[in-house]
Amino acid sequence: MHERSPTSMVFYRPIEAAIRWVGLLRYEQEILSEISSPRNLPRTLDYPRWDELLLCLDRIYDAVINRELPYGQNGVTLNDESLFDSTELTIRHIDLKRWMRIHYPEHRPRFLFSRSERIAHPFITLEAGQAMLIERQAKKVELEQCRRQVQVLQEQHESFVQQSVVALACNQCAISDRAETTYLNIIGGMLTLILGTSPSGKAYSSFRTQEAVVSALVAHHQSVMGITERTLNGKFASAKRRLHSANS
Repeated sequence: MHERSPTSMVFYRPIEAAIRWVGLLRYEQEILSEISSPRNLPRTLDYPRWDELLLCLDRIYDAVINRELPYGQNGVTLNDESLFDSTELTIRHIDLKRWMRIHYPEHRPRFLFSRSERIAHPFITLEAGQAMLIERQAKKVELEQCRRQVQVLQEQHESFVQQSVVALACNQCAISDRAETTYLNIIGGMLTLILGTSPSGKAYSSFRTQEAVVSALVAHHQSVMGITERTLNGKFASAKRRLHSANS
């Protein structure tokens, strides 16, 4: 049985760093025994997160080739391009940590960063931040929609309660057809007078429309049973029809 390599070292070969980056250290000896080239790994192997390992390895070599990440041999920093395809190419721990902080700050693998560093310095990427802002805005819109729905439901509930009270009162104190006709005629006559003009064309009141009358009544007597926009408009319509029928 192979002895497990230490999690952190002074320097790493790129494949060793990539293995630790993706958290496959327990498979390190098996993986190393199955590859023949330090750079050209098999595209598929039966290990978890193998595609992620290939990506991390490509990132490391890309940084080395583009001079973003210092490299060398056996832990000694050099500038020798012949090492690019060599199994002796190494990267120092401190250089790899510095490079990752700059180019992959959202990544804090445990072989480079201590537990306190991973906890004390959480990082949110620009993309993650934008996604959080979009989600927050969506939640605000959703909350506002819920508030409007609650308001509508409250108004409907109040209307149903008032209608129930009115219906109960009507059942308890039913009036005769003659009395109802009298009341509707009076209401219709008063409404016509309020909205009408004298023979000389002077308005009898400051109200110009039925809507204005309804709004004023609701504003002054909204707590009184039956004084609602829906009820008033219904009664006014019935009163005008009854008065028109009586005058025909």
